[in-house]
Amino acid sequence: MRVGHWTDEVARTGCTVALMPEGSVASGEVRGGAPATREFDLLAPERTVGRLDAVVLAGGSAFGLAAADGVVAHLEAGGVGFPTGAGPVPIVVAMALFDLLEGDGGVRPGADEGRSVAEAASDEVASGRIGAGTGATVGTWRGRERA
Repeated sequence: MRVGHWTDEVARTGCTVALMPEGSVASGEVRGGAPATREFDLLAPERTVGRLDAVVLAGGSAFGLAAADGVVAHLEAGGVGFPTGAGPVPIVVAMALFDLLEGDGGVRPGADEGRSVAEAASDEVASGRIGAGTGATVGTWRGRERA
C-alpha cells in the first residue's frame, strides 16, 4: 500500500489517500449521524466488483468527497481499475468527516488535491495530525462545549 497526505494547517483540513496493491479487497461499515461516503456500497460482498484500488479519507464534509475524483483520474491515467468493455474503471471508496468549524470551512480538499496526493503517495506512511486527521474531532455531536 502507498499512502499520501494533503494538509492545510491554517484551514485545519486535509485528505489522505491509500493506493491499494493489485488484488486488494475490503469490507466496511458506515457509522455516524451524517455519513458522507462515495462508492461505499461496492464493498458489500454480494456486489459484482471484488476489488479496491484506493481509499480516500477527507475533511471538508461532503465537499471533500471531490478529492476522490482526482484519485480516479490518476488511476485511470495509469490503466488501473475494474476491467470493463469501455476500459478499466478505478474503484475508489471515499469517506469524509465534518471539520468545517475547525479552521476555514471554505477550504476543502478537491480533485486537484486528491490527484496530487495520489501522484506523491509512497511506501513511507507519515502519522500524526495530518491529511484527513488535521481537523478531526470527537464527541462534538452534542455540541462543541461538551467535547
